[in-house]
Amino acid sequence: MGQADPVPYLLRVVLPDRPGMLGAVATAIGGVGGDIVSLDVVERGPEGAVDDLLVQLPPGGLADVLITSAQSVPGVVVESLRPYLGADDLHRDLELVDELAAAPQNGLALLVDAVPGVFRAGWSVLLQAGPDGAQVIRESPGAPETDGLQLPWLPLEHACRLPVTGTWVPEHWRDLGTELAAAPVGRPDLVVLVGRAGGPRWRDGEVARLAHLAGITATVAKTPARR
Repeated sequence: MGQADPVPYLLRVVLPDRPGMLGAVATAIGGVGGDIVSLDVVERGPEGAVDDLLVQLPPGGLADVLITSAQSVPGVVVESLRPYLGADDLHRDLELVDELAAAPQNGLALLVDAVPGVFRAGWSVLLQAGPDGAQVIRESPGAPETDGLQLPWLPLEHACRLPVTGTWVPEHWRDLGTELAAAPVGRPDLVVLVGRAGGPRWRDGEVARLAHLAGITATVAKTPARR
């Protein structure tokens, strides 16, 4: 029988702004058998650096040890930990830009299909607001049913986190702890909505990146102005 593959987890940590913090966390995680295979800087702010670490554990390893080991470093806070089923490379922004440049005519589809991977989310949907409600233009694999949803936040002028406590949010989204963010794609009535079941919550830096990618897509795809 072949050896079982390592199990990947996505660990989001908040690191104090002090030299050597990431190295100390890597050492602590390595001490419990974890292997950091990729790192994504989510944002930097007054509270320190928020990083996503893709960590592999040996088969049978307990995920909780990643939390206790990381937080054994003074000042480090683990914001979330979840299994990760995506690609090992967490840096997908430039890859999406390259794909947009190669096929601008497919820009909207490329954005919707790539956004879940870029932000380690579960799904994304491209919606267009109209007099009879929102119409689904494109949805990624795994996207939930959105037809018939009342979306009081449309049209949308700026990228933002969306409160999951709103009455429009389906109950099963709330039950899954789905964190939501949305950004206009060139105009307020054309919006990409992204859901991340089980969190973590959307950080300001991630919302800014989503806005940036949506804006690039609108420019490259030459999204028509609102009629």
